[in-house]
Amino acid sequence: MKVVDFHCDVLCKLLIDENLTFQGSMAGSLDVTYERLKAAGTILQTFAIYIPQSINGRLEPILESVDRFHQLVLSCKDMMWVRTAEELDSCIQDGKIGALLSLEGVEGLQGQMSLLRIMHQLGIRAAGLTWNHANWAADGAMEPRGGGLTAKGRLFVEECDKLDILLDVSHLSERAFWEVAELSQRPVLASHSNARAICNHPRNLTDAQIAKLIAKDGLIGVTFVPWFVSDAEVVVIDDLLRHIEHICELGGESHIMLGSDFDGIDKYIKGLTHPGELLALQEAMLKRYSASQAEQFMSGNALRFLRKMLPAR
Repeated sequence: MKVVDFHCDVLCKLLIDENLTFQGSMAGSLDVTYERLKAAGTILQTFAIYIPQSINGRLEPILESVDRFHQLVLSCKDMMWVRTAEELDSCIQDGKIGALLSLEGVEGLQGQMSLLRIMHQLGIRAAGLTWNHANWAADGAMEPRGGGLTAKGRLFVEECDKLDILLDVSHLSERAFWEVAELSQRPVLASHSNARAICNHPRNLTDAQIAKLIAKDGLIGVTFVPWFVSDAEVVVIDDLLRHIEHICELGGESHIMLGSDFDGIDKYIKGLTHPGELLALQEAMLKRYSASQAEQFMSGNALRFLRKMLPAR
């Protein structure tokens, strides 16, 4: 069964440690590697550009991350850059592993829409306005004041719509989530968030938020971050399936995808520590769902969405 994963942070690790490699990497250094994507049957991996707080706020680290993407990821034999629906289909037909670029937090764009347009020219196809805190565009999910979009944040949303850049609401405050959902004229996605009704964490989505994403024909990437999955000391795959089941109960069967957050975490769901172990998740799904449903969750829903939402060519 093929795999689409809409969020990993491997580019951040490659940015801060110049000794790391994506192919042939040392054991224990990265969760997501070229070899593990091949072993998992991955047909598309989204690579987030996340800049650590210590060096955030400037454009240069974003550009350096794009360079790492080209030099270390796209240089692998069977990796293929995906920016359009046509490239996505070509990637699948040729048996390649698609690589899509997203931006997690827009601090480095410094409120300039011209820099957003340049990001689009550099291949960015999805963007989350914040990480957990506040910036020039919006408040994040962990910002105590819980504010919404700024004036420039509203301009950012409108410009993303014009550019066909997917808007990612995973790290937004609740108020900012609702403002993005109402302002954007296109479906939006939560690349790596779970259901707050199952695990009460501020980064997870309320039932009302899930319903809104479904109503907008968006996507929800269930994430493997253990503390977003369960409060248990040891988190297992069945705990993750409870989130999938809850979203399905809300009418979201066609709106579920994977958003692992591999390389953005240092603790893991038992038996789900890197892409090479995704077969265990697939097998657990097949005990509860039909093969067709499991295929939707593993890749089908994401592919349908991207074929519709990416620029045609």
